[in-house]
Amino acid sequence: MRNKLLISIALTCSFVMASLSVQAQQFNVLLFTKTNGFHHESINEGVTAMRALAKRHDFALDWHEDASVFSDERLQKYQAVIFLLTTGDILNDEQQAAMERFVRAGKGFVGVHSASDTEYDWDWYTKMVGRTFHIHPANQTAELQVLDRKFPGLERMPDRFWWTDEWYEFGAERTKGLNYILSVDEQSYDPRAQWGEKKGVGMGKFHPIAWYHNYDGGRAFYTALGHLPATYSDTLFLEHVYGGIFWAATGKGLRKK
Repeated sequence: MRNKLLISIALTCSFVMASLSVQAQQFNVLLFTKTNGFHHESINEGVTAMRALAKRHDFALDWHEDASVFSDERLQKYQAVIFLLTTGDILNDEQQAAMERFVRAGKGFVGVHSASDTEYDWDWYTKMVGRTFHIHPANQTAELQVLDRKFPGLERMPDRFWWTDEWYEFGAERTKGLNYILSVDEQSYDPRAQWGEKKGVGMGKFHPIAWYHNYDGGRAFYTALGHLPATYSDTLFLEHVYGGIFWAATGKGLRKK
């Protein structure tokens, strides 16, 4: 009888501790890495890094490549969705509609690198991301500049610093109200590229790399950094991405000045 009582108490304590552990997590995030086009070799490193961020900052993270997760019922528990290195058409009409309802309910979106090379025919999505990918030159080292320190995750970035990545050239803004936080100096690298008849000559004096905005009732953050696998072990990059996740999931972190 006494042993049964002790076992019952132990099971109850385990349940309570597990419940407290779940409750202690800040928020829930869906990490989505489906591709229907170019497949980045850095996806594995990216997933590992996002899991480490979740552990470091105590939020729950579920990783999926199966688009069936995009339903009202399954999205309900998440506060933000991350499109990490996605490409091409990855959601059907019903799944797109569920994603739209998710954001309109006040939830958040985070796009990393080729999230801007995704769903070109989905007008709502391209407006949420803010700009779409056009072309890029060869990987190069170039000078990044912090434009706005009000956004979380930029606290320890130098005002200007050298960074090696795949520098996306973007098309025109797909929506108004984008808040730019990082840019790259095109005088510090060669932006020219040509893929058959498709050419790139850079974006000129202002070449944005990361931004955020309120969108359709929710929040959206995008960064073009993150092409190279080694990027996902860089502290500055991870702080930058977590700033986007934190703001997208909670709406918190913006400074007044």
